[in-house]
Amino acid sequence: MNILIVEDEMLVAADLEATIEELGHTPIGIAADLETAVQFACDGVDLALVDLNLRDGETGPAVGRHLAAAGITVIFVTGNPRAIGLGIPSTLGIYIKPLNRAGVGSIIEYAAAARRKDPAPRVPSGLHLFENDAA
Repeated sequence: MNILIVEDEMLVAADLEATIEELGHTPIGIAADLETAVQFACDGVDLALVDLNLRDGETGPAVGRHLAAAGITVIFVTGNPRAIGLGIPSTLGIYIKPLNRAGVGSIIEYAAAARRKDPAPRVPSGLHLFENDAA
């Protein structure tokens, strides 16, 4: 999968990028704010892992809406899941930080299965799906 990382903490983003590569996927880039994330919307991105609080404020939900509208599967990754309420329409869900290799691998595989429309893939531990039209 081609994966966009939307995260303003560069150490977290770099670690996530390395993990994505180790798992055999392609990190398309790192976006630290809304403007940069929007620029990636047309670059063949399959999945975006989006933090809620970015360099330009709590713009993660807006990033998620924009990327989902472009046909990209969006999973929010945050330490503060309550900030997103019941979810953002057309996004898949939310994964609660901290991240680890196994967790990242499981959410990527779940997102890939959801994109393929596989019947009832197992929801990974730590991933909370939104009740909307994303899956």
